[in-house]
Amino acid sequence: MTERALAGAPEEPVETPGAILDRAAGPLETVWENELGGLTFRDRTAGRYLKWVAAGTPELDLDAEAARLRWAAAQGARVPSVVEAGSDRSGSWLVTAALRGDSAVAPRWIAEPGTAARAIGAGLRELHDRLDASVCPFDWSIERRLEQAEERLSRGIGPADWSPEHRALSIRQARDLLRDAPPVDEPVVCHGDACAPNTLLDESGAFLAHVDLGALGTADRWADLAIASWSTVWNYGPGYEAAVYAGYGIEPDPERIAYYRLLWDLS
Repeated sequence: MTERALAGAPEEPVETPGAILDRAAGPLETVWENELGGLTFRDRTAGRYLKWVAAGTPELDLDAEAARLRWAAAQGARVPSVVEAGSDRSGSWLVTAALRGDSAVAPRWIAEPGTAARAIGAGLRELHDRLDASVCPFDWSIERRLEQAEERLSRGIGPADWSPEHRALSIRQARDLLRDAPPVDEPVVCHGDACAPNTLLDESGAFLAHVDLGALGTADRWADLAIASWSTVWNYGPGYEAAVYAGYGIEPDPERIAYYRLLWDLS
């Protein structure tokens, strides 16, 4: 699989950074480790989550995430409130208030994937409707992401690192496909990483909030929808993509879905 498969709760104990220990009010639980080594801890005593990124990991910018969370919250989006963000020589951290809900990949929702998938779509619709793209200071456009794709290709990341759906493409073929972008359907403020783990559901299975908004910015709504639906395959298995579109209230657009999934893989 691709890099995405490497993210999840760590199976082995991890060393808790000193900066995180300094900000903990009680015992910490390591709840997530991403493919770049970023860690997320839960502090149940304080009702907070603490994210950590080691120095020298430019792909993960917690200051940028804090800025996006604050902006989105001020615009009325349902996101965690920022308690603190900072850095030192060893790395950076972001502390947010916990919300009373569970990730869409919590065991309960893995067992009820149709409910979860529909809530993911409904949550994206709320985000896209609530935030005003005309005043958003953050960009997630095709142009910016094509620059990121070229940077990754320059580091030797190629077909072997892509999803199985795209591995038969050569780099030249992939570039040609990405240069032929479909017209923007509707510009919105996108989540930027609308995978299932980044949607929180309430006890009834309704959308509660979004987390991990480090890439939030203006883009076509299909940039989010294509990945949100795709992530249901990774997390629940086949058969639940339609529930995302139904929750959003839209019919699938195969051309844009295919384009934004390829762009995701390369960028």
